[in-house]
Amino acid sequence: MLKRCATAVGGKACVLVAWVLTIAATPAAAQFGPMLSGAGPINRSMGGASTAAPLSASGALFWNPATLSGLESSQLDVGAELLFPHTNLSSSVPANTFGPGVPPVDLAGTTGNEDAMFAMPTIALAYRPEESPFTYGLGVFAAAGFGLNYGGSTTNPVLTAPAPNGLGFGPIFSQYQVLQIAPALVYDVNDQFSLSVSPLLDLGMLQFDPAVFAAPDDTNGDGFATYPPGNHSRSAWGGGFNLGAYYKAGDWGFGSAYKSPQWFQSYRFNTTNELGQPRTAEVSLNLPAIVSVGTSYKGFERWLLAADLRYLDFENTDGFGESGFAPTGALQGVGFESILAVALGAQYQMTDAMSVRLGYSWSENPIRDSQTAANVGSPLTIEHTLYAGASYHVTEAFSLSMAYAHGFENSISGPIVLPAGAVPGTSIQSTTAVDMTLVGATVKFGGRKCSVPCRSGGAH
Repeated sequence: MLKRCATAVGGKACVLVAWVLTIAATPAAAQFGPMLSGAGPINRSMGGASTAAPLSASGALFWNPATLSGLESSQLDVGAELLFPHTNLSSSVPANTFGPGVPPVDLAGTTGNEDAMFAMPTIALAYRPEESPFTYGLGVFAAAGFGLNYGGSTTNPVLTAPAPNGLGFGPIFSQYQVLQIAPALVYDVNDQFSLSVSPLLDLGMLQFDPAVFAAPDDTNGDGFATYPPGNHSRSAWGGGFNLGAYYKAGDWGFGSAYKSPQWFQSYRFNTTNELGQPRTAEVSLNLPAIVSVGTSYKGFERWLLAADLRYLDFENTDGFGESGFAPTGALQGVGFESILAVALGAQYQMTDAMSVRLGYSWSENPIRDSQTAANVGSPLTIEHTLYAGASYHVTEAFSLSMAYAHGFENSISGPIVLPAGAVPGTSIQSTTAVDMTLVGATVKFGGRKCSVPCRSGGAH
């Protein structure tokens, strides 16, 4: 009967070939698609709003390095972030979907992600020589990523054994992370206006198993083609640039930044065919261009308010914008849509030593329901995230910060999709939520005198 199913889908095997295992070290971690929403506990607790709000070297280098000129002094930020994802995958296939007795009974099940925690570091340096119009910066942080580890199942169709013993892939694993190194040069055109340029160097690591981006093969001749493993990959270098501008007008700050696409080498994989013979595979995966504009206001005593608006161009990004299957049966891309995202943040200076922050971020979901099957390994669907954080100044030069965030549950659902099209009556649903905690420390040194009290969060 399964042989009949293989014939029905053009000899490509009776496997549910429609989901991509695109990438990951941090699954849906308060992100805009695969892109992280900020860096460090201070920036994260402001919802990532930093295009016109210079509160930390980490946040400035991540979104708009021109705001480094607004920091109250030179500083070194270090931080660590722990992410706790909550992801579930459900799927169902009615009896006889692929012909009489295939499958013989209704199949339906739900499986949770087995990865319980992910960790990410952040390091950022801002240096302003006294009496100089230049500020120098260097950031090292995670820029993008996600990951999943679903175990095999006898009832969840997606996770059943490959044909001829089942209808699915067996266990599904994806891991993707991009480490970004961001040097920056900022020039003060005058006391109000600053410009920045930041060349970006990226190191990407990608694994997904099975490798649905590669053509399946049937070298064992059983009539059921399968996708090869995708665990043995090499890292890929990438790069781009970030241009920023920052303008101060009294209590107001205005900023804009353009982060170019991050262009990567192809990710190459050493894998095997069904007989264990060596073969290679490769896939192109870049990161999208991002345009950010923002404003901040400090006219209320002890308050700093900030808002950012971003546009992320996934549709024109290799690996994310494409969709569907190639004639070989390889998945061509995950079909992301370009999205808008909003970041809002507020800081209140409770005392000279203590400041507290609240933040909120929202983004459009880049994954349409029709692309659910292509994103089983990358369910980056969270739209709403709340943040809270605080900083305590141990001394004038040393402070500690912490933050917590919760990404509210969101889900997408759609049919199973084969190279021949959607399979009527079938369904896949991915549900994702996340919690995260962050800690960090800031050391201030040198710099110029502040135009407001130095613990207020910086001068515009």
